[in-house]
Order: sequence, then C-alpha cells, then structure tokens
Amino acid sequence: MKRVYQFLIALVLLVSVVGGLGSLTAHAATTDDSLAKIQAKKTLVVGMSPNYPPYEFQVNRHGHEEIVGMDVEIGKQIAKDLGVKLVIKKMSFDSLLVGLETGKVDMVLSGMSPTAARKKSVDFSSIYYTAGQDILINKSDQGVYKNKNSFSGKTIGAETGTLQYTQAKKQISNVKVKGMDNATDLIMALKTHKVDGVAKDQASAEAYAQNDSQLVAINGHFKTSSVEMGNAIAFRKGSTTLKNAVNQSLAKIKKHNWIENKYLKTAGSYMKVNTVNNSMWHYWKYFALGVKYTVGISFVSVIIGFLLGILLAFMRLSKVKVLKWLATAYVEFVRGTPLMVQILFVYFGLGVLVNIPALMSGIIAVSLNSGAYVCEVIRGGIISVSTGQKEAARSLGMSAHDTMYSVVLPQAIRNIWPALGNEFVSLIKETSIVSIIGVSDMIYQLKIVQADTYRGVIPIAITMVLYFILTFAISRVLRHYEIKMNHKVDTLV
Repeated sequence: MKRVYQFLIALVLLVSVVGGLGSLTAHAATTDDSLAKIQAKKTLVVGMSPNYPPYEFQVNRHGHEEIVGMDVEIGKQIAKDLGVKLVIKKMSFDSLLVGLETGKVDMVLSGMSPTAARKKSVDFSSIYYTAGQDILINKSDQGVYKNKNSFSGKTIGAETGTLQYTQAKKQISNVKVKGMDNATDLIMALKTHKVDGVAKDQASAEAYAQNDSQLVAINGHFKTSSVEMGNAIAFRKGSTTLKNAVNQSLAKIKKHNWIENKYLKTAGSYMKVNTVNNSMWHYWKYFALGVKYTVGISFVSVIIGFLLGILLAFMRLSKVKVLKWLATAYVEFVRGTPLMVQILFVYFGLGVLVNIPALMSGIIAVSLNSGAYVCEVIRGGIISVSTGQKEAARSLGMSAHDTMYSVVLPQAIRNIWPALGNEFVSLIKETSIVSIIGVSDMIYQLKIVQADTYRGVIPIAITMVLYFILTFAISRVLRHYEIKMNHKVDTLV
C-alpha cells in the first residue's frame, strides 16, 4: 500500500510538471512578438504532413528526397515576402496542431480547414483555397457508388483528425468509418478492398485519380459550410502580427491567381514525373537510408538502455530506500505507458522547454524505455545466482564489490543472455514508432516509396525482409556469444 501511495505521488508530480509546461506556453502567448521572432531567426518553420498530393507530397528529384506541392509553393512565397528562409518540418497530420502549440513549428500549412473546433485552440489566416469533398473509389465500382449515400452499410476510409473523417461519421447513415494516419495507407486499403471508398479533399482526390488509372473520384455531396470547404494556415493563439503578414502574402497570391495558374500545375507535373519509374530498384536509396537510421537509433539506444538498465537494477537492489523507490517508480511508470506516448511526450512535451530534434527525441525515448525493461532482466539475473555462492566468495575474503563483479555478474549475464538478446532484437522493431515524429527510419521511408510509386504491397514486403535480415543477423551474433559463454563455463567445470 505504501508503494502504491508513493507511486501516485510521483504521478501527481509528473502531471504538475506537464501543467507547468502548459502554463509557460500560455504565458508566452500573451505577448505578440511572433513576426519579430521569425525575422530575428531568419527562418519560417512550417509544419506539413507530406502525403497529401497535390497540397504537399514527397518526390525523388535528382536522387534526393524533396517535399513539393501547392502548399510548398505558397510557403515559399510567404517566406520570400517575409525575407526569411522556409524550413519544412514533417509530421503526421494529427500531430501538426500539437507541434504548433508546443512551438515546434511557427505555422501549419497542410490543407487544413479552419473548423470551429480547431479555432478554439489556434488562430487561422484568411482562406487561400476552396474545394469540395470527393470520395475515391475503385474504377471497377464506378457504377455502384454515386455519392455519400451509396456507402450506407459500407466501409469508408479517411485520415484521422480531418474534416472528411468527421463528415463521413456524421453525414453517412449506417457507415463504418476506418481512420488512418496516412493517405497512402488509405489508398492501399481501397485498392485491396479493405475499404469501399476514401473520403478526401476534392483537389487531392482528383490528383490521385488523374495519376492512377485504377481509381475514380466522385462528388461526395457532403453538406459543407463555406468555411469548412476552405483551407487556411494555422498559427498559435495571439500570433496577430505574423497572421497579418501572412494574410498580405495570401492576398497577393489570390490577386495573381497563382494557385490555379502556377502552383497546382507545378504539383501536377511532379506527380506525373513521379510515376515514370516505380520499380523498387529505383528506390534502393530510400530503403538504404531507412536501414541506416534504424540501425543507428537501435545501436545508440542499446548502449544507453543497457547502461541505464544496470544502474536501475542496482538501485532497485540497493538497501537505500530512496534509490530503491525512485528506480521502482521509474520502471513501473515506463512499463505502464506506451512507447508511442513516451516519444510524443519527449518531442512535444519537453520541447516546450528545450527544442529537441526529432531524431534525438526518438533516441532518448527508446533508450529510456529500453532501460526499464533491461533493468528487470538484469535484476532477475542477479537474484537468480544462489546466495551460497555469494557467501562462499565472502568467506574466501572477497569484498562485496569483488563478489558482485567477479562472481555474481558473470553468472547473471550468462543466465539472462537469451532474454537480453531478445530485448535487443525487439528494440530494432520498436524503433519503427519514431516515424510518427518524422524520423526517416524504415517505416517512414516505406511510406515515401508507397506514395511515390502508388504501390502498396511490394514496399511493405521489402521492408519486412529488411527487418528480418537485421533481426536475424543480430540473433545469430548473440547466439554465437551465448555458445562461447556456455562452452567456457563447461570447460571450467
């Protein structure tokens, strides 16, 4: 009961810290120096979810990954008018407003509708583009579905957190709405008949249909207000000076009709080039980059997690109650919360105080998570060594330090080696979660290849094989050392 009470106190303290971070954010919003800050640092950081053609998407140009699209062109013009450099920060769509509120980005330019619910949290610019809501279907079903009412009793897909997701739920009777974080996943689900249709913004739906002969876009006939049909740029609350400056740029863009005359045409040309060579060999650099990041994150996290695990294990076995309580509280809390939430907290939550890059945030979160599990593995191994061996070593005149490091730990490591190896193998797979904050691991690169080639299954199969090769190779190495340790012990015996 005492331990539960102490753990609850720790939890309350953590919530208080989070609340304090929110207060700092709210206080920062009371003074409007938003434009001055951007001009001082000479960069405009824009949050985008680059899987939404023609608004923003990624292509391979001259062997390099590049984000292009209508919104990118708008962002370039705004940055030019402000006299600063445009910096695009990639995030999942439902993380964009969180990134805005925590200061990761200066504004969100990602085909976002200024709904009443969103206006409670952020400010919006004037509407820069207006489009209806379509539904993508397979060409073979062209005579089956006419509009949204045709999907009663069916399954329709939409990106989580979007206007289309909300509209499908509210305006289609007896429908099952399947939400996904990535537009590419939705298209793949449609083409493999996991969903019957995909609700999307008209411009995006038509772009997919024009560049994929298997798809057709139909008018959804959703009941949408003029505000909801429009797309606007989101800012933190109180960013009046920045919003006014951006509105001036948008007014210039509208006056010259650059969106229709230039930006959409440019985005369309990228999409057409995008489908010229969609063989997997053409994208080997993407998969190689994913392997590089996955291995790098795993390697660093293994080292940090192992060292942290040893420290926590000794703290939990310590006779000092404070150390024991702190280690226990840490292990219980980390094991009781999902790794995804921990990654988001490190990146967005701690980002209020310190601007931690996405890659570093991923390494920190994975390392801290691994340390808690390694702690329990090591602690179990130390406990498994019989007390008689410890007493025998002490009776021979060995100090407590020598007994631990010369007698207990070697046997403990031998006992826990398979479990420790399993944790290291699992760590490689767990790093796939860091893609949610824009780290270019294998899962992130998989999404790029899918979006770039309009092929869903083959990139997944290749990624599965790459993960298997990595985990199998590490398993063989660990097995090799396990055999050597067992052979050494057998020889001594």
